[in-house]
Amino acid sequence: MHCAGCMQKIERALNAMPGIGSARCNLSTKRVAVTWPHEQIDTGDTPLTADAIITQLSAIGFAAVPFDPKLVGAIDETEANRLLRAMGVAGFAAANVMLLSVSVWSGLVSDMEMETRSLFHWLSALIALPAIAYAGRPFFLSAWSALKVRTTNMDVPISLAVILASLMSLGLTLQNAEHVYFDASVSLLFFLLIGRYLDVQTRAKACSVAQNLLSLRAVAATLVDADGNTRMVPVETLAPGMTIAIAAGERLPADGTVVSGTSDIDTSLVTGESLPLAASTGSKVFAGTLNMTGPLQVEVTAKDDASLLAEIVRLMEAAEQGRAGYVRLADRIARAYAPAVHALAAFTVVLWFALGAGWQVSLMNAIAVLIITCPCALGLAVPVVQVVASGRLLKQGILVKAPDALERLANIDTIIFDKTGTLTLGTPELINRAGVDKHTLTIAASLACTSKHPLSRAITRAADGLPRLPLTDITETPGFGLQATHQGESIRLGNRAWVGADAGSATTGPELWLKHGDKAPIPFQFADQLRPDADKTIRALSGQFRLILLSGDTQEATRHVAGQLGISDWTGTATPADKIARINQETEAGHTVLMVGDGLNDAPALKAAHVSISPASAADISQTAADFVFQGHELTPVADAITTAIQARRLVLQNFGLAIGYNVFAVPLAMAGFVTPLIAAVAMSSSSLIVTGNALRLSLKKRQG
Repeated sequence: MHCAGCMQKIERALNAMPGIGSARCNLSTKRVAVTWPHEQIDTGDTPLTADAIITQLSAIGFAAVPFDPKLVGAIDETEANRLLRAMGVAGFAAANVMLLSVSVWSGLVSDMEMETRSLFHWLSALIALPAIAYAGRPFFLSAWSALKVRTTNMDVPISLAVILASLMSLGLTLQNAEHVYFDASVSLLFFLLIGRYLDVQTRAKACSVAQNLLSLRAVAATLVDADGNTRMVPVETLAPGMTIAIAAGERLPADGTVVSGTSDIDTSLVTGESLPLAASTGSKVFAGTLNMTGPLQVEVTAKDDASLLAEIVRLMEAAEQGRAGYVRLADRIARAYAPAVHALAAFTVVLWFALGAGWQVSLMNAIAVLIITCPCALGLAVPVVQVVASGRLLKQGILVKAPDALERLANIDTIIFDKTGTLTLGTPELINRAGVDKHTLTIAASLACTSKHPLSRAITRAADGLPRLPLTDITETPGFGLQATHQGESIRLGNRAWVGADAGSATTGPELWLKHGDKAPIPFQFADQLRPDADKTIRALSGQFRLILLSGDTQEATRHVAGQLGISDWTGTATPADKIARINQETEAGHTVLMVGDGLNDAPALKAAHVSISPASAADISQTAADFVFQGHELTPVADAITTAIQARRLVLQNFGLAIGYNVFAVPLAMAGFVTPLIAAVAMSSSSLIVTGNALRLSLKKRQG
């Protein structure tokens, strides 16, 4: 699959088969998903099977193989390298042939002898013909594949123009003519290959990411048998009822229930909750989460393919396939291109024959039509704007990862935000530092610096620059806190019950208490801080878009952040399925949704939304699932990306207007015989330069801004 035309052809052919429920193509992953009933389809024809579907695909020119994400990545890389080599060869040939052509043009107005001009033409042929044969292969093979099944695509008129111009030039060279058009052929290929390479490169970044989620899964588990003996087994062999051991620092290999041990579990990738959850006997735990502090024994409650992690994979695959129906503007325009060009070229030949011109003049004018209508400007209209816009965003710390992301972002009217790590920084900070004296903070930090718990780290950061006291007998009790001895006195830093704090002194957020000897416990209060410019950015966006807050965090924490930012539509404790359901609800209501999220639980929602953005602090898989990734502690990049996308869309439409206007003006001249293939190639190249120059205005706007 190379374009939307391929997608349409495949879907039309498969949906026409009796019994097919649906057939959807994903251009980025080169994947087609087909559904049909399990029961036998009684159509009177061949029974509907996978083999029948593969045969149907073969009949329209597409080979089908089992889906393999690694194979897709390898194919994309191979195709990009092939286009890059072809582009290099075409560029080298175009530059050298153009030098020879300039010499010939200069000789036409001076006293260049026919033998010298003929030598230059033969040298041009010697350079151009092998280069055309090599660099034109991507277009020739694609055109041949289409013609074999009696269809056309954009590469058919391109191939016709290049081949006819080359053969015509070779014939003119044999006749010692004044003009040949090898420069037109190789220049045409060079410009087209630039657009094709840029397009393939951006498409490759949008490959399927669902399978990458499984990298969070352990490949083996420590099985505990009835006698208490342990052995390593593959995760796939785990079944409900088995008991597994998980050491501190390991990811859980399966969903289950804790049967012994206490620990803190980092569930941020699954729930979005920034603070670890205490786990003890009876606690439910999930595959992919991280056991932080203590050893656990867990009874497995679900097989590997039925775990929460596997469910998230399935949600993402379904969301990714559902969005694959989006067709880019360039592809929609391209659908009508090939038939129109063929009709114009054929009409030109017939017209000139009817007027009494010979085959050479008729064919020359038809070639001029094919060359002048070659879609260099159309082919560059989108990629060159994408490159300029992506470069501008990259300088602002925003990475564009999907080829059609800018176009989709420009169409949004609703923005859904996650809370933890998106509107907030995702790391708790000590908020009552002013109420804690320096000596108390020094004691707390001396103990906290020995732990990896996020709240302990927050105390350590708050005490930066303060000395550390020599402590002894340091121990950490998972789920409770830290304990040590200093100058014969016991020190405890942990939850209020463990240190004996007054149960009536309620707080609204995370807390730790310090108990030093016989002194009264002292509280340390924490909060996940908003991004520095979150309020300003939300206020700016609220005037243009509907804003929604969906968080896997608690209702209280979500309500607090929504109130701070003035977001009236909010929901807490949202699961991955809840987020997808809300996105689908908004989509069915006619809204176009941007999802801004962080965390594994957001990954399916990022794929389900029309377009998505993740901060660079996000879980790796969320960054992969998102169309944009931004860096830094500020939220402004979200607004910057939207602004750039809207400006880029305006430039793309201008480029299409320029390209179409050029064709409306130039094609009648070519059909009337006023344009030679050489002038057609120059005009085609000029239109490409105009389109490129217009796209570069996007970078000028940034400097002026």
